Amino acid sequence: MKKIVGILIIFGVFLINIMPVYASSSKQTLGELKSDYNKKLQEQKENNNKTEEAKREIAEKEAAIKQAEADIHEAEEQMQEAQNAIDESNKHIEELKKEMEQVMKYFQQVEGGNAYVEYISGASTITDMLMRVATVEQISSSVSSTVNELNEEIKRNEELKIELEQKKKNLEAKAVEYQKIIEQRYGDLKNYDKYALDIDTQVKSLKEKLEKAEKNCKAYAPDLGDDAVISTDCVKKIYDSAGNVVTIDNGEWLKPLTHGVITSKVGYRWGSYHNGLDISGPSPFEGTPVYAAASGVVSGKIYASSCGGNMLFIDVTVNGVPYTTFYYHLLRFNVDLGDVVDQSTLLGWAGGYSTSTAHGGYDTCTTGAHLHFGVAKGFYNGYAIPRDNVITPPGFPNYEGWSFNGRNVWYAG
Repeated sequence: MKKIVGILIIFGVFLINIMPVYASSSKQTLGELKSDYNKKLQEQKENNNKTEEAKREIAEKEAAIKQAEADIHEAEEQMQEAQNAIDESNKHIEELKKEMEQVMKYFQQVEGGNAYVEYISGASTITDMLMRVATVEQISSSVSSTVNELNEEIKRNEELKIELEQKKKNLEAKAVEYQKIIEQRYGDLKNYDKYALDIDTQVKSLKEKLEKAEKNCKAYAPDLGDDAVISTDCVKKIYDSAGNVVTIDNGEWLKPLTHGVITSKVGYRWGSYHNGLDISGPSPFEGTPVYAAASGVVSGKIYASSCGGNMLFIDVTVNGVPYTTFYYHLLRFNVDLGDVVDQSTLLGWAGGYSTSTAHGGYDTCTTGAHLHFGVAKGFYNGYAIPRDNVITPPGFPNYEGWSFNGRNVWYAG
């Protein structure tokens, strides 16, 4: 089995130009398909786990931001309390200074005299004089001690303010950091959700493909088990008159529509790669029958992709060369996985208008009714068609405006 090409990384970009394809390898076995399905289920599980993890982290960081905001508010209140205490202490110090000045003035200057000296010298005894000196010194010392205590209180509150301001800065920085993480995780979550749409579609398609293959292999190759090759052992056999199995090989290509005009070519447009021709026609074009451009086996079927809508893939062989043909934006399907189709088989009907998001639908990659028709060399193993293998569908020019009326009209260049 060919190695998977271009597995989408969960955090990666989902390119419009390389859509998920489930075209079978001509040698893919039932066991290999089961393995592919289980791997895709594991991818889906991992994506779901990452989604839940991102949601939990977002919730945790939002709660942390809310707590940080509450802590910041508390720190601001404590800073204000500290400032109020500083202001109150300064006020008290000023009052004490004034009180001390008044005491000293009383002792030092009353009606122009030296009251302090008179107070001391007026002592009747040495003991009385010492007591009077001690009284003045005690008053002065008490005021001085109180002032010192208030200064220490001011210092402590100033230090507390600095500490709280740093705490506030740290909390604000932490809140900013958490907000950045939240924005990043919301971005991750968006990618996870976007990938989920794609992975869910792949799982659904692979499940349907596996169920169809198991049913067919049980019917047509019950003895081979998981070794049965889906595209040869597990399909209804076509026999020639001699009883030999006939390999479907087309001698020519037919147009997938009875009429139409090319509205967009293969190649780069609008910054991305367009891997097929867009074909439209006179209104109402939606509902126009779509046929197989070449006979082959239906190898892939995707329902309601967010970019491509209903998508169908058919393995065909033309003049001995294997190709995968693909049809996007179908309104409805008329065939199933594993069906053998020929060039007269009605595959479905063109959509693209009612299915577009512009008109209330689900398909983001269309704005009007048309068929996206593509051809790539080779068969594929349930994954994206390599861009280098995409060719301009045979019989078509690769430019806009070319029209045709008839399925066998050939552009010769």
